[in-house]
Amino acid sequence: MDNTHDGSIAARLRGVRASLPERVRLVAVSKFHPVEALREAYDAGQRIFGESRAQELAAKAAVLPDDIEWHFIGHLQTNKVRPVVAAATVIQSVDSLRLLRAIDAEARRAGRCIDVLLQVHVAREETKFGFDPDELPAAATEALTLDGVRVTGIMGMASNTDDTDRVADDFRRIRAAFDDLAAGAMAANDSFRTVSMGMSHDRDIAVSCGSTMVRVGTDIFGEREY
Repeated sequence: MDNTHDGSIAARLRGVRASLPERVRLVAVSKFHPVEALREAYDAGQRIFGESRAQELAAKAAVLPDDIEWHFIGHLQTNKVRPVVAAATVIQSVDSLRLLRAIDAEARRAGRCIDVLLQVHVAREETKFGFDPDELPAAATEALTLDGVRVTGIMGMASNTDDTDRVADDFRRIRAAFDDLAAGAMAANDSFRTVSMGMSHDRDIAVSCGSTMVRVGTDIFGEREY
């Protein structure tokens, strides 16, 4: 993995892109980074950016070009759904039926249908959010009855560990959950094709385990400025 932190954002972005197969889409995780950093990545051709806070997403979307595809990737509280639905193209972190229903209601109120990913929990940390794999079919089935959301895939994170075998096992479980849905509840849904897994430190393993979208921040923008 190219883990360089020297050079420009554009150069690091090229390096990350070069490391990914063509089938894998790149979300540049821009949370906590200033608008100027995003603009540099935009000028280098990046169009998909990931944010994790409602206010920050809304503020950046208001001043950056309209052709950016904004992905909300953080834990979303139901009381923050409105500004996120207004600004985001995709909400990756749908981790409960309650949130799914809240997004649907807000999207319908706003006259739109928003793409979402169902977040699956396989990691050993209890602090991570998401559906257990065996809960996904029921969630997907309910989503198909809602007019304000369209489930286009799933998202997940591996355990935070240096044990690469464990990380690979987690990613394989996420991919298996996607495959089960693709063959089952979502079989008739042609837009269900995204497996969002893998970040700066583990994206190579994720890609080898079937990821179709990685979320990379540090390897593009450097360490975050909190």
